[in-house]
Amino acid sequence: MATAVAVPVPSVARPTKRVRKAINPWVIALTVTLATFMELLDTSIANVSLPYIAGGLGRSFDEVTWILTTYLVANAVVLPLSAWLSRVFGRKNYYMACVALFTVTSFFCGIAPSLGMLLMARILQGIGGGGLAPVEQAILVDTFPPAKRASAFALYTVAIVTAPAIGPVLGGWITDNYNWRWVFLINIPVGLLSLFLTSRFVHDPASYAEERKTVRSANGRLHIDGVGIALIGLGSAALEVLLDRGQIDDWFGSIFIRWAFAVALVCIGTAIFWELRQADPVIEFRLLKIRNFGIANVFYFVFGFGSFASAALLPQILQSLYGYSATNAGLVLGPGAFVITVLAPVGAQLVQRGFVRPRIMLFGAVIVVGFAFLHYAGFDLATNYAHYAWARALQGLGYAFFFVPLSVIAYSQLSPSQNNKASSITSFFRNWGGSFGIAFATTMSERRQDFHQSVMGANLSGSSRSLQDVVQQTALYLQAHGFSAADAMKASYARLYDGLRAQTQLLAFMDVFHVIGVVTLIAAPLVLMTKNFKIGGKAPAGH
Repeated sequence: MATAVAVPVPSVARPTKRVRKAINPWVIALTVTLATFMELLDTSIANVSLPYIAGGLGRSFDEVTWILTTYLVANAVVLPLSAWLSRVFGRKNYYMACVALFTVTSFFCGIAPSLGMLLMARILQGIGGGGLAPVEQAILVDTFPPAKRASAFALYTVAIVTAPAIGPVLGGWITDNYNWRWVFLINIPVGLLSLFLTSRFVHDPASYAEERKTVRSANGRLHIDGVGIALIGLGSAALEVLLDRGQIDDWFGSIFIRWAFAVALVCIGTAIFWELRQADPVIEFRLLKIRNFGIANVFYFVFGFGSFASAALLPQILQSLYGYSATNAGLVLGPGAFVITVLAPVGAQLVQRGFVRPRIMLFGAVIVVGFAFLHYAGFDLATNYAHYAWARALQGLGYAFFFVPLSVIAYSQLSPSQNNKASSITSFFRNWGGSFGIAFATTMSERRQDFHQSVMGANLSGSSRSLQDVVQQTALYLQAHGFSAADAMKASYARLYDGLRAQTQLLAFMDVFHVIGVVTLIAAPLVLMTKNFKIGGKAPAGH
């Protein structure tokens, strides 16, 4: 009888799935913040270079202002669609595509031989830039667990507050020392570095793969809300044109602006009605029903309204009334940025460790910001650099403890599957707050200056003895320094007019700060209506 012998079978090594090495979340945070900072810088860096661009391309100043408008319009169109686009292409792929498009078009902006080419490049640059901020915010929320998100939001705060403030300073310095084309070309090395780092360190979490499936049907067909995309895109473009060109074109005195208003009103109103009835809308307006998220978006708007308006006003005040150069005017904004950079991480730790409730910190921050604006409203033509720098530092103190608790509150009642859509909405409200703030500041300052001039003119008669005494004394002083009698009298009246004009302009600027301060303080009690929540929870799926 044969004996069965057991022959050992050699084991076959099965292929194992490669496990991605865990990446420090701070590496991811710094990587995605780099490109967002670059994009936000570009929203304001070209402002002071416009006269040089006009001269270099042989066009009028009014024509080259479209360089700003086209970028902001394209940005406004893409921003609310970013959540849907990132689900279609994948968050990492979409983010890298945005960085690549922004970088390439920055090159074409820098070498543009004509205004037409420059405007086309700016449109494409705005399309690329529009997706960066909301996608970064979504990546930060998914990368950091709820207990540590505050620290990530501190880094984000530094980027979104300091970048628009630094833009005019950097743009002025580059234009004065080099050439306006380098305002755009400096984006290229930053963009390339961002692409390299993103490709290595940023990955979509496993949970996001499930979320991406919801954008397609069971047979793989893509759900496209064509009506919603068209309405939101057209409405956002019209509204941005309305806000950016309104004061230039005399608002509703212009047929073009009236048409922009009508298109914006109809399209955005219809879009809200349409999107609320879709199973998978481009913008999930239903998230605004969640109390903490809805209230937070009011403050995202308030944040954008005040920060963008003040960043636009202060350099203008210092250059036009105090004779500062663009670089020196920008240095006044430096203390505020420094305070935010130092104290935002402190605020994050206070929130994370439970020392201060987010809504209490946010309430205090809103109050400080409101009073900072009212402090500006008390300045006069004798105010020096130190007073403006300290006022900006006070404003920075408020903003250092503003955005971190606000972002924590915004995501406190949301599930991980809602984070992507929520980030698009928060960026939407913040950007529109900025657009409304700049439009308000520009319009009100000009209208209030006209008002103050009319009041002064009505109360200052040409036959006034005190007025004539001032004119005569100035004329005598000028004659003593070489002017003829006739020229001295003309120059005396001109100096008097310039002085009155500077005074009315300052009063107008102070009126703007006063209104922004009052609006900010009125909004403050709304913070107390948010629901309490416990900071913590398990970390989401890693990137």
